[in-house]
Amino acid sequence: MSAYDASMTEPNPFRVENCSIERTLAVVGEKWTFLVLREAFNGVRRFADMQAGTGAPRQVLSARLARLVEEGLLRKVPYREPGSRRRDEYRLTQKGLDLYPIMVSLMHWGDRYEADPDGPPVVLTHRDCGSPIEIALRCADGHEVPSPREVTPRLGPGARLAG
Repeated sequence: MSAYDASMTEPNPFRVENCSIERTLAVVGEKWTFLVLREAFNGVRRFADMQAGTGAPRQVLSARLARLVEEGLLRKVPYREPGSRRRDEYRLTQKGLDLYPIMVSLMHWGDRYEADPDGPPVVLTHRDCGSPIEIALRCADGHEVPSPREVTPRLGPGARLAG
């Protein structure tokens, strides 16, 4: 048995200093960021519309948008209304689009535990057939993974153990 296998019997077998969850939260782990992303996933692109949809104070929204652009989740696209100055729209990049399953998972968790008694305020459906969207974990061989108890964490090739 390797040292790694033996450590799996301990409550917290390892802590990596380069944790992907921690790094992700450093980018998106703030309320206003998730609300901006929600608006972007719903097709909102302009500052004033995002402010109306999120209720974020102007300075907060400006800072969040700048950070999301800096991190590569959104990109700015210039536009100009007739008779107005040039402004920017904010569009999701592929890096931003890849957060969609996380957003849907958060929404489903909220629907299950935080929704009003009448039910969720929004239901996501598949455009082609109209069926509700579900999130499911699957292994690379296609098996559904119904519970965290069915998962074994293993150190990856980039793991650096914290000291």
